[in-house]
Amino acid sequence: MNTANILSVVLYLLLAPVVGGLLSGIDRKITAHMQGRVGPSVFQPFYDVLKLFEKETIMVNQAQGYYVFCFFVFIVVTGGLFFIGGDMLLVIFTLTLASVFLVVAAYSSSSPYSQIGAERELLQMMAYEPMVLLTAIGFYMVTNSFDVTDAAAANIPIVVYLPGIFLGFIYILTIKLRKSPFDLSMSHHAHQELVKGLTTEFSGKTLGLIEIAHWYENVFLLGFVYLFFSWMPVLGVVICLATYFLEILIDNSYARVKWQLALNTSWIVAASLGFLNLMVLYII
Repeated sequence: MNTANILSVVLYLLLAPVVGGLLSGIDRKITAHMQGRVGPSVFQPFYDVLKLFEKETIMVNQAQGYYVFCFFVFIVVTGGLFFIGGDMLLVIFTLTLASVFLVVAAYSSSSPYSQIGAERELLQMMAYEPMVLLTAIGFYMVTNSFDVTDAAAANIPIVVYLPGIFLGFIYILTIKLRKSPFDLSMSHHAHQELVKGLTTEFSGKTLGLIEIAHWYENVFLLGFVYLFFSWMPVLGVVICLATYFLEILIDNSYARVKWQLALNTSWIVAASLGFLNLMVLYII
């Protein structure tokens, strides 16, 4: 671990919620324009979270708050491990553990909406995990290391070696960023059949903590996209922004699909793009 790694993780801890909140605000602004509306200020997500922290927190049981806190902590730890240049597999497993805590928090409620949302979250995890693991394996095959530091320091265009992996990761990124058509468990649209699904029983500070955790998570996920273009930092940042815009466009262009289609298509993409890409790398 060097000074640059420590500085990276400190900047992540301090700036990720700011960047993530601004991305969320820009998302809402662009979405509004796509729908013919003016939309709120780009700072509206910050105002919303501040209001949540001012409201009374009502929980079904005390364990619920503990699980959400663990979810928040492990999301932050996941990003910290990534930006400190840690092991990519450890980063992925920590992210999975964070998601499990959120699912358990939803299950601790007696609300049928919350529990169905938790079940759909588990299905989404089944959908995206294979592609995420294939992404880590792909980076290993190109750099001979699972360390994020080695991938970030690579002086070769990693995306040229992993085009299928990159496209597959973009595909499952729609799930991780909670965008339609794969936002099955926790829709940001309140008029769906599950009301708010996974977060139905969360309120006040607890819900605010979940929102901040997602800001951290979104920055970390875009960091993964950046690794594909790390040999050219400016291009990497541009691709990250373009990817986020693409996800907003997809979110506003497609209706929500059933979980069966989300699961099947994610596995098909992982097998056809991800696994095939790895096979080609192995052969050559």
